Amino acid sequence: MSSMMPNLRALVRILERLFFDAGAIMISIAKPLSSSIEGRNLRLRLVESGDAAYLHRLRTDPAYNQYLSTVDGSIQDQQRWIEAYKDREALGGEFYFIIERRDGVPCGTVRLYEIADDRFTWGSWILDSNKLRNAALESALLSFGFGFHHLDLNVARIDVRADNYHAIAFYQRFGMTKIEQSTYEIEFEYTRPQYEEDKPVYLKVLENEASV
Repeated sequence: MSSMMPNLRALVRILERLFFDAGAIMISIAKPLSSSIEGRNLRLRLVESGDAAYLHRLRTDPAYNQYLSTVDGSIQDQQRWIEAYKDREALGGEFYFIIERRDGVPCGTVRLYEIADDRFTWGSWILDSNKLRNAALESALLSFGFGFHHLDLNVARIDVRADNYHAIAFYQRFGMTKIEQSTYEIEFEYTRPQYEEDKPVYLKVLENEASV
């Protein structure tokens, strides 16, 4: 028994570093997401293996994938990717959402990943032809709210292609700050205090739309 103790202590130290030094991971384990995130007109739910065909269709459709990383392979390959992703989700390292209308029709995706310290990267944001008016605003509010409130993080990082003018215009209107630019990419940052300041204004926009 005594010969096993050093190995046991080493294992404990490894587990402590894995689960307690990474604040975002510890928080997500303590606060699992057991249901969807509900908004006024939309909900976010975590991706499941049954979404493989929808994700594959979105990411291979020229209407939506111009500014996304290239996807090769079949629907089965996409399903295997989702299965591997679910392991990362279980550890709190990544959260990939299907954006749905309240009637259950999927209309896009959004992902939080590279979660470390007090920050995360926000991306894989797609809205398809089934989206509702102001779906961009509401899906952004819901997903950033998940990062800042559920995960208790403070800074979001957003990368965008320099020629994706539509997305850049939205990010700037939303309140994001450009922090770096190259020939091909622009990096934005969005902070929790800025989100808290902006949120009442954007909720009012959604409320006024509903009353029209």
